Amino acid sequence: MSIYQKMAELEKQQTPFVLCSVVHTQGSTPRGAGSKMIVLENGEFIDTIGGGEMENRVITAAQAAIQDGQPRLLSYNFSDPQRGDPGVCGGQMEVYVEPNLPSPTLVVVGAGHVGQAVAHLANWLGFRVVVSDDRPEFSSQESVPDADRFHTGPLSELPAFMPIKPWTYIVLTTRGVDVDVEGLPLLLNSQAAYIGVIGSRRRWSMACKKMLVQGISQAELDRVHSPIGLELNAETPEEIAVSIMAEIIMQRRGGDGRPMTSAVDPEIGAK
Repeated sequence: MSIYQKMAELEKQQTPFVLCSVVHTQGSTPRGAGSKMIVLENGEFIDTIGGGEMENRVITAAQAAIQDGQPRLLSYNFSDPQRGDPGVCGGQMEVYVEPNLPSPTLVVVGAGHVGQAVAHLANWLGFRVVVSDDRPEFSSQESVPDADRFHTGPLSELPAFMPIKPWTYIVLTTRGVDVDVEGLPLLLNSQAAYIGVIGSRRRWSMACKKMLVQGISQAELDRVHSPIGLELNAETPEEIAVSIMAEIIMQRRGGDGRPMTSAVDPEIGAK
C-alpha cells in the first residue's frame, strides 16, 4: 500500500494523522527532498524521513500538531550535536509537518427543540454530530435525523462512550441544572475545544455554586461558555442554534464576533 493509499484509508476512518514531508535539502542529509512519513496521534509512524534523532524530533512536533491543528516548517542542521544538532552528516534539511484532522465533532447533550435545531445546523455546516440524552425517545434517528451517532444514558457516561478530542465541541442544551451538575465535571478536564451550557446567567450561577461545593475549581468552570452563543436577541430554536454555532465558528476560526462593518481594512483603515 502506498503512503497516499494509507492516508486515504486513515481519512476515511476519521483517524487523525500528520504528513511529514522533506521539502528542501542541502548537502549530505539522511534522505532527500520528497521523502514522506505519516505520524499517528500515539507516535506510531509509517515510512521514514531518515530515522535517528531528527526523526524523533519530527514525530514529537507532529504529535503537537495534532493537538493544536497547526502546520509547522522545521529546519535542521546536521553539523554539531554539541550545539543541539540532530546529526553530523553536514547538510541541512527542512521538513513540512501537516496535520490532517477528522471532521470537527459537535456533541449535543439534550435533544429537545434547541438541541435538534443545533444538530441540524451543525450537520449542514459539516460537523460530525453526536446526540446524547438520557431519554431514549429523544436520542434516536427518528427524533434527530441529522445526527451521526447516538448516546442514550446519563451525561457522566459520555467520556466512556466516545473520545473527546481537541476537535470536539460540546453543547449542553439540557432540561435543567441537575443534569448539568451531574455530568459536566467529567468534561471539564477533557480536551474539548469548546464547552457551552444553555440557560440564563442565574441558572449557570446556581450550577457553579453546586459544583464548587463538590470541589470543582473556578478555573475549571471558567472553561465553560454560559450563557451560550453570541448575543443576537434570538428567540426561536432555530435562531438560538444560529447564535450557538456562530460562537463555535468564531472560536474555531479565531474570529472576534464584531460586525463586519466595524472591521478595519489594513489597506484603507477604519470605515
